[in-house]
Amino acid sequence: MITLLDYGAGNVRSVINALEKLGAAVRVAASPDDILTAEKLVFPGVGNFGNMMRVLHEREYAKALTAYLKADRPFLGICLGLQALFDSSEEAPGIPGLGIIPGSVRRFDIDLSVPHMGWNGVNITKDSSVFAGLSSREKFYFVHSYYVAPEDRACVLTTTDYDIEFVSAVQQGNIVATQFHPEKSGGAGLAVLKNFLAPAPGGRLPRLQMGKTRLAKRIIACLDVRADDAGNLVVTKGDQYDVRENGMVRNLGAPVDLARRYYEEGADEITFLNITGFRDFPLEDLPMLAVLKETSRHVFVPLTIGGGIREYTDAAGRFYSALETADQYFRSGADKISIGSDAVKIVENYLKTGVKTGASAIEQISKVYGNQAVVISIDPRRVYVSRPADAADQHVIETETPGPAGERYCWFQCTVRGGREGRPVDAVTLAKVCQELGAGEILLNSIDRDGTHAGFDIEMIQAVSDAVSIPVIASSGAGSVEHFMEVFEKTKVEAALAAGIFHRNEVPIAAVKTFLEGKTEVRATKKYEAI
Repeated sequence: MITLLDYGAGNVRSVINALEKLGAAVRVAASPDDILTAEKLVFPGVGNFGNMMRVLHEREYAKALTAYLKADRPFLGICLGLQALFDSSEEAPGIPGLGIIPGSVRRFDIDLSVPHMGWNGVNITKDSSVFAGLSSREKFYFVHSYYVAPEDRACVLTTTDYDIEFVSAVQQGNIVATQFHPEKSGGAGLAVLKNFLAPAPGGRLPRLQMGKTRLAKRIIACLDVRADDAGNLVVTKGDQYDVRENGMVRNLGAPVDLARRYYEEGADEITFLNITGFRDFPLEDLPMLAVLKETSRHVFVPLTIGGGIREYTDAAGRFYSALETADQYFRSGADKISIGSDAVKIVENYLKTGVKTGASAIEQISKVYGNQAVVISIDPRRVYVSRPADAADQHVIETETPGPAGERYCWFQCTVRGGREGRPVDAVTLAKVCQELGAGEILLNSIDRDGTHAGFDIEMIQAVSDAVSIPVIASSGAGSVEHFMEVFEKTKVEAALAAGIFHRNEVPIAAVKTFLEGKTEVRATKKYEAI
């Protein structure tokens, strides 16, 4: 029996699903006694260090957890479950951690994008059964802005490089904790969990230094989900946001089936964009919540959900905050939520007042779940002008793709309502303000390139990625494997997303990975026996 400590923030469903897939029976701790009587304890955490410690003390979990750990009983901490072991964190000055391992938690102060988000390797610094059966060349999924700095290096199990070398896992007796998410690291992560559940006798992977680790470029499959004309939930795809063909909604497959296929083909992440009729009442969208729950039972890479993540009032007059709405999606299997049109409204209000109210969806959700959990989906279109002064309030660039009247300048207008309505704010400004408000990633679409197979809008992507210090995902326009290489070569983006070419198998995910291997860093996929 595995006891899982759930302090109320993050996607614990995926951890439970991964453990159950490996044959473990899981109970969720409902009291301090459940922690003290655990045979093996797993503590996954995401979000804010201070909020986590506050909840642990409020629920009287902290004292029981400390006693369990000091008794050197089997423990696996994940992400914030690692950071909780230390004395303090720069994320929450003045709030002590559990103090099991002397040291602190520090924020990345580097020139690369923060959060550190994606698939990276590990260097193993001491013998451990946790990595038995692996080659040490695997990549694991990371998503964090802070890293642990132990005073005594004797506890260090692995290190990883991201501009600096940082500690990515520790082991002290029966206590094991990882900064990466094994439940989101595909077959390699499941192998780590399996080794924690039942270490193979004599099965140990010795220390092995593979040199400097490298963050992989992510290939993301996107699934636009909505009800078709018969009322069935399907994956569809539009051409420049029009999802109908011959008057009918395009039906490209069942959401869960396609997501599972992409996971097996090597997708590094799966994104669902909810364009169903329930967007105005997202918690009434039980079919979409069911899709997430079922997908997370079979797909062990990060899942993002977008569409309707905001505050709303239902038909009975019940008010739901954006945080309450997001919480249900996290509980259903989402790792990140994506905010689209509502982000434009939030930014417009901020630009008028210059005041962070703390009440916006971006601020609410990032405060509890961490900025790495908040993705801003931007839907811009080009607006051409003859000279920069014609759009003095916007971020104007000189373009190599002239406008219809030969214009040499343009700006990238944000849109709402599925691209049907333009707003007086540009994509660069929107991305910068959302980062300031607490967003951790930008999903950058293009109305002009959507469905064209003409390649990503490199100029727009350069403009946005140069303006922010958080990761950017390039989207819209991919039509060949070469387009993925082009966007990685010419811009600073960490990931590239596609939809239709994957759905129709015009450019399979495996073909993209194969083409990129040896040209840029990518995650190789491997199936592990008995997993």
